[in-house]
Amino acid sequence: MQAQRGLGAVLPLPRAVALAAGRPEAACYRCPTMSEPAKREFAPDEHVVVEDLQKTFGEFRALKDINMTIRRGQIVVIIGGSGAGKTTLLRMLIGLERPTSGHIYIDGEDIAPLNERGLNRVRKKCGMVFQYAALLDSLNVMDNVAFPLREHTKLKEKEIRERVIDKLSILGMEKIENRFPSQLSGGMRKRVGLARALMLEPEFLVYDEPTSGLDPLTSRMVDDLIHETRDRFGVTSVVISHDMASALKISDYVFLLNKGEIVGEGTPKALVDGKSQLANDFLESSGIDAKALLAKTPHNPSG
Repeated sequence: MQAQRGLGAVLPLPRAVALAAGRPEAACYRCPTMSEPAKREFAPDEHVVVEDLQKTFGEFRALKDINMTIRRGQIVVIIGGSGAGKTTLLRMLIGLERPTSGHIYIDGEDIAPLNERGLNRVRKKCGMVFQYAALLDSLNVMDNVAFPLREHTKLKEKEIRERVIDKLSILGMEKIENRFPSQLSGGMRKRVGLARALMLEPEFLVYDEPTSGLDPLTSRMVDDLIHETRDRFGVTSVVISHDMASALKISDYVFLLNKGEIVGEGTPKALVDGKSQLANDFLESSGIDAKALLAKTPHNPSG
């Protein structure tokens, strides 16, 4: 005997009775229950988690099997040579590029399948410090730093100006709000770019080649600034770089990228003491005494 359901669909009587009795689990052929699969769980300190990430452009594979965990409040450096895939990975971490496959979890939310509206919501959690500060030459410092607040908030102009001046003061740049980018040194432009990135109070800061094009003294000043910013504002920091000296000095954890793959990772000490040939080659080609540098960098974890 059979029972009819819907558009003439035929169900065996036991299944039809089970459905009528409000017991769908008894009517399911393939599984004991109709419950959703368990969601991925994250530890409280897992701020950004990347799993099995792939990115291809046609036949070219830019990133392959990227797995990484960035813990809350860490300074993580992703280092590699030209063409390693650093910029592609950066763009995906902040939702400017979609992965071909894989997952990017930020605060436990997978951003890979989000639509543009969802991505815009996530992007507000992230601040971006561009390679050459990317200040708008036609705007003065006040207008450059105020730009995110004017675009994304409904604050009154007086409050915007107060917040900009306060942020500039915190970063050691009092009374420069009327200057234009052409009137600033390289180090000052970096600070202005950082002030702008901090205006929406992000939880997650990304620095794109922050020491590129700077003299050694200014480069070390920028390193100190990254560390001070983490300590002062409690942000998680991801630094994209090819500067090994900077990476060893400021990072809590390092990922070494080569030809789209992670070929080495660990604390600075673990990376220096490790047996990865590619990591050793990169250290050697950087021309630095890595162990001596670590000995003079007391804030690095011991590994």
